Amino acid sequence: MRILHTMLRVGNLEKSLDFYCNILGMKLLRQKDYPDGKFTLAFVGYGDETSNTVIELTHNWDTTSYDIGTGYGHIALGVDDIYDTCEQIKSLGGKVTREPGAMKHGSTLIAFVEDPDGYKIELIQISSQAR
Repeated sequence: MRILHTMLRVGNLEKSLDFYCNILGMKLLRQKDYPDGKFTLAFVGYGDETSNTVIELTHNWDTTSYDIGTGYGHIALGVDDIYDTCEQIKSLGGKVTREPGAMKHGSTLIAFVEDPDGYKIELIQISSQAR
């Protein structure tokens, strides 16, 4: 078994695709409209679905926003240079909600960004590159 995808409901598919593809650098892997159900599914990720976990963005045509709730945590992405990544995200119009730094009660370098719907994405430094 393996994890295939995580699904997020989004209020504006175009804004979400711009964020995940143009700001976080994912690729749109596939997208399909379901007119009878009035929704669209778009799958984004860093590699092919056959060997990578991806994100399913679900856009219900008649819903423009969602209450994220208290149960959702975040999606985590590994990055080589967390400082550079945050600067790139900001320069592309992305929102960094926690600047890079050591995690509370630990030494792992982390940062947080937020997508157009308010979902949190944690960035974790995975290389030995540190400043």
